[in-house]
Amino acid sequence: MEKLSSKVTFDLEYFFEVTPDLLCIAGFDGYFKKINPAVAKTLGYTDEELFAVPIGSFIHPDDQHLTSLKRVALIEGKSLLNFENRYISKDGAIIWLSWTSVPIMRDSLVFAIAKDITYRKHLEEYDRISSILGMIENDHQKRFKTPQKRELSSHLISSAIDHQKTANEEPSQSDQFWLNSFEMLVRKNASKANLNLNFISDGLAISQRQLFRRVDQILGITPNKLVRVIRLQLAWEAIASGKYRTIKEISNIAGYNSRSHFSRLFKEVYGIHVTELL
Repeated sequence: MEKLSSKVTFDLEYFFEVTPDLLCIAGFDGYFKKINPAVAKTLGYTDEELFAVPIGSFIHPDDQHLTSLKRVALIEGKSLLNFENRYISKDGAIIWLSWTSVPIMRDSLVFAIAKDITYRKHLEEYDRISSILGMIENDHQKRFKTPQKRELSSHLISSAIDHQKTANEEPSQSDQFWLNSFEMLVRKNASKANLNLNFISDGLAISQRQLFRRVDQILGITPNKLVRVIRLQLAWEAIASGKYRTIKEISNIAGYNSRSHFSRLFKEVYGIHVTELL
């Protein structure tokens, strides 16, 4: 392979514009000075909106203190590697970013690059909650001595294939898009009595067999378990919003008819009784 001459001039401005990662130059004063299109696209704000206010305005309240400490370290000349924090997009979505930042002391600037790791965080939460749900199911089977039900019949998924999915395995772009569609369908219809696998299959325009295969291929769990994970996340988000004050309201939003069952499940998964958060 021929090595390019050191005299070749590269169009770094073009590279800056087309890079899918978030690239930015920030001042020690806490304002963006230059950003690439990926920043505005990810956060949903215009360039003008992003330049108009301090960067901290876009950071999740729970991460502002730690981020402020890291910014002080940058101003003191310390580089920042793989720092994760949450931003809030214009439409209210939480965006997880992993930052690598280098201070340029001469110009009082910070050169930074961030990767959007939101989906990896979602997968980690899927994995955590689904593992707890599995332990709850096993405990229930042992306690009541009920025969273990096979969630997937042999004609759906070959028992010879062990996917062993972990949160560290990044799904493909098409898989991410498909899981987003699955999650949005569940979120929009969580409170409906007819939300079942048949409803979801129809909504995604695939058969139930394909539904089982796709979810198992991507996450290594069943569609039913994924629905429960999303329901519990809905419950947590409803509580965090501060808009609701009763278990009935929260359980209805998450699609649980039995408040007692919902309360027990929430306690098992999050380690705290739902009433302590209301």
